[in-house]
Amino acid sequence: MGKGRVEAFSDGVMAIIITIMVLELKVPHGAEFSALAPLWPTFLSYVLSFIYVGIYWNNLHNMFHTVQRVDGRVLWANLHLLFWLSLMPVTTAFMGENHFAPVPVAVYGVVLALCAAAYFILVVMLQRLHGNDTAFARAVGTDRKEKISVVLYIAAIPLTFVNQWIGVALYMLVAMIWFVPDRRFERLVEK
Repeated sequence: MGKGRVEAFSDGVMAIIITIMVLELKVPHGAEFSALAPLWPTFLSYVLSFIYVGIYWNNLHNMFHTVQRVDGRVLWANLHLLFWLSLMPVTTAFMGENHFAPVPVAVYGVVLALCAAAYFILVVMLQRLHGNDTAFARAVGTDRKEKISVVLYIAAIPLTFVNQWIGVALYMLVAMIWFVPDRRFERLVEK
């Protein structure tokens, strides 16, 4: 089956996720700069989550641009990823409203790790559909960035209970690793 519907559906879900997250940003009470101070945890968690959703959107776009078709397994794997991404607004609000307390930061990390696992499953399903000797499989390569990301997420979760800012810093580090778009699929399309 064609890939257009899965791309359009994913785009719509991600747009809704971002919209829900931004609705958690409340209007400050007061017209002074000091009225913004209580909002910084919610804003910081929103920025981090917006970047993550944007990274997934960007990578899904690039990846689906290189595939020829999808099947039922790919559709379910994509829904699995979208499920975990749909929890981002809740965990973002939980972390921001509780001023980056250890438990909310750890829960946020669990969701990030599950998003990464779901993305990996989606890649595996696409690879099975298209085969190991395809340009798609060559573009996926060794998935070094994915493996490093999962290790950092898993390390961040318990380290959050030592100091929550270690967890936040590791989540930011992973975001920085992925902030530069993944060029593997773009290079494939350019050839």
